Amino acid sequence: MLIPSRDSGCVHPHASEITPRGVYEARRALLARMAGGAAGLALAAWAARDARAQSGRLAALPGARSAVAGAATMEKTTAYQDASSYNNFYEFGTDKADPARNAHTLPVSPWAVEVEGLVKKPAKFALEDLLRLSPMEERIYRLRCVEGWSMVIPWVGYSLAALIRKVEPLGSAKYIEFLSLADPKTMPFVGSRVLSWPYAEGLRMDEALHPLTLLAFGMYGEVLPKQNGAPVRIVVPWKYGFKSAKSIVKIRFTEQQPGTAWNKAAANEYGFYSNVNPDVDHPRWSQATERRIGEDGLFAKKRRTLLFNGYEAQVGALYAGMDLRRNF
Repeated sequence: MLIPSRDSGCVHPHASEITPRGVYEARRALLARMAGGAAGLALAAWAARDARAQSGRLAALPGARSAVAGAATMEKTTAYQDASSYNNFYEFGTDKADPARNAHTLPVSPWAVEVEGLVKKPAKFALEDLLRLSPMEERIYRLRCVEGWSMVIPWVGYSLAALIRKVEPLGSAKYIEFLSLADPKTMPFVGSRVLSWPYAEGLRMDEALHPLTLLAFGMYGEVLPKQNGAPVRIVVPWKYGFKSAKSIVKIRFTEQQPGTAWNKAAANEYGFYSNVNPDVDHPRWSQATERRIGEDGLFAKKRRTLLFNGYEAQVGALYAGMDLRRNF
């Protein structure tokens, strides 16, 4: 069984690859001053992304600092090089370096996300419409990988709740399913037997409505790299990274719990909820500790994994009364 970590990736970098903190903080200060014009910049960003990519940089996509509780951490951010070059995106290969090598084939414009199912206002949103739907924010989230690595990434987007309110779910809608693009012409590993396609993930409605659940269009003040799930993805910071669907083309509101890709592949290893819980081990390793990419050497002492990845104060009430060992 191939093991997922469907977030931005986990690897221990070489010291030479780590972006100096001063450089990154200076860039963040500049982006903060630009944030007032974020909506217009967002639209221009996508038009210019491929030209900018050829020079090694993607188009700017700044966001104002988020006021959502828990949407920022003072912890050191992971180097951009690590977050954008070591990924799990099985549509482009199963090796961690495959997405960065192969995802250049992914067309991201034009792009649309269809919303259907148990909603009053089903719609097909062009990317431009999604970018205009709510002001862009920067969220600095901790992320936890199943294999025992963690990272801190500054994402750019807004709460998924803004889109949910727009389509007005029916009272019978209890879950939301996210479907990723599955195009064998541009995604060379679609059709492989590793997973069923398209890649599917899901959240309970209250999880999706939580303000920390992010509809993300960028990271590090730039539009999303293709290997990180461009042009739009979900980020759910209190769950393991594979819960955050990439390159989303469809969002479906359902009454029944949807099947998810890794739960279908190995239900005994990957539950529907997939909340970070240090007391629930993966069948083949402990989840009680982790290594932070860019900080800890291979032989350094690991840090203790936090319940809900450190977001217990914000999201713990969602699971009051639930058996978190059984509902893993």
